Amino acid sequence: MTVPMDDAPLLRDACVQSLLDHAANRRRADTVTFARLIGAKLASGELAHLGVPRDTLGALAARHFPDAARTGALPLEAFPEHAAATQHQRFVDDLRKLLLRHERPPITNAIDAWCLATIIASACLRPDHLWRDLGLDGRDDVSAILTRHYPVLVARNVDELRWKRFLAQQVALDKGRTPGPAPGCPGCEDFGFCFPKA
Repeated sequence: MTVPMDDAPLLRDACVQSLLDHAANRRRADTVTFARLIGAKLASGELAHLGVPRDTLGALAARHFPDAARTGALPLEAFPEHAAATQHQRFVDDLRKLLLRHERPPITNAIDAWCLATIIASACLRPDHLWRDLGLDGRDDVSAILTRHYPVLVARNVDELRWKRFLAQQVALDKGRTPGPAPGCPGCEDFGFCFPKA
C-alpha cells in the first residue's frame, strides 16, 4: 500500500494510537516507545524492517499491548515468522550485543531489551537518518530513547556525531576495527557531511 507523503504521519500516528488503546499501561515509557517504533512500521508496511521475529514480537505485545493481536491492531501474522538474515547480519548482531551490554534499568524484561536493541540495530541498515529509519519525529526522539536505556554509551558521544554514525563507530571500536559508516549510511542524504572525502 502506497500512502501519500502528506498522509504518512497521520497514518503513523493512528497506528501508534491504536496500539496505545490496547496497552496494559499506556503511560509506561517503554510501552509508548514500542508503540511508536512498531506503529511506524505498521503504517509504512515495513514490518520486516523491525528485525524481530513474530514469536518474539508476540511475547512483547502480550506484555505491552495484550489485546492488540486479537483485535487486529497488531497483525502478528503479517510479521515474518523468522527475522531474515541480511548481508549485514554481523553488524546487527554486534550492535545488538553492544547495546545490551550497556542496557540499564528501566527495561528489566529480557525480551523488551532484546527487541529494542534489535530494532535500533536493524534500523542502522536503512539508508536515512536513524530517526527517520525508526519512524520517529527527529534526532531528539532517538536521543531520548538512547539516553533512557544506554546512558553510559550516549555519554561517549562527546563530538555529537549523528547517532547512526556514532553507533557504527562504537561497534568498530568494540571489535578493534577502524571506524566507518553503518551499512545504511551510504544511502543517506548527509553521507558526505558525515564522511567527507579526504
